[in-house]
Amino acid sequence: MAKAARKCQWLSLSDALRAFALCEGGTQSAAHIRPLHWYVGCRLVIEGGFHPEEITPRPPLLVIPRSGGRCLEWNASAGGTGERTILGGLKTKAVDVVVTKEGIGPVLAVSMKGTLNAFRNLTNRMEEAVGDCTNLHIAYPALVYGFFHVIRANRQQRGTPPNDVALNADGSVTEAISRYHDVLARLADRKDVRADATKYEAIALALVSSDKASAGQVVRAFPKAESPLLLRDFFSKLYRQYDERFVYAAPALESVTRRVEWQLDSPVAADARLAGYAARLS
Repeated sequence: MAKAARKCQWLSLSDALRAFALCEGGTQSAAHIRPLHWYVGCRLVIEGGFHPEEITPRPPLLVIPRSGGRCLEWNASAGGTGERTILGGLKTKAVDVVVTKEGIGPVLAVSMKGTLNAFRNLTNRMEEAVGDCTNLHIAYPALVYGFFHVIRANRQQRGTPPNDVALNADGSVTEAISRYHDVLARLADRKDVRADATKYEAIALALVSSDKASAGQVVRAFPKAESPLLLRDFFSKLYRQYDERFVYAAPALESVTRRVEWQLDSPVAADARLAGYAARLS
């Protein structure tokens, strides 16, 4: 991946997480987290069935009409840039990945955060996450809003400041990470438009290895299997809430809101970058 790349690219999850884990440039340029924006946008098209032109940043994918359906193919030059600004109940908010339906407005959005160090400050930043969610749900109660946070799994070793350690020497997570998980869990899984506006429809928390031999690999032991913050469940929760609110509850709009199934012979169907999920094929 080119260092100066700014246009959305189609990456695998492992490539996006590796770029995050090995980032040495800090967080100011967003280079550590931007590849994950691209990954999420592309996955919302290929697996989620949303049209690439509905997504910001626009994924580098093209929809090709064919007899009896639509085919999906990758085209690197079609990728777009930027974030979408959404009108909130209190202020506007630039959101990392947004699906917008013509005549309806923003229907699904994902905010992402990547933290490389200073983990004891995590809980102090929860006010921002709560405020962003509340702000958007005030203006758009039906908005399906996800929060995806990746943390570099720095191991305890000589020379690493204690505040930058995510994993103890025995492999267990530090108290700061555990406490942050418990706070996030209370903000997850909003299931109804009349429910608490401070909660997200889905939250994923992932620790990502920073060891050179395994850089970009998700630490499987955390969160635990019963956690509501598992990455494996994140996208399915978003799709389920979207369908319940914008498809099943509004049959008159189904022709606009129904998620697309791509033709079985779409060129993307066999691409190795689909590792970990499957294309939405008919």
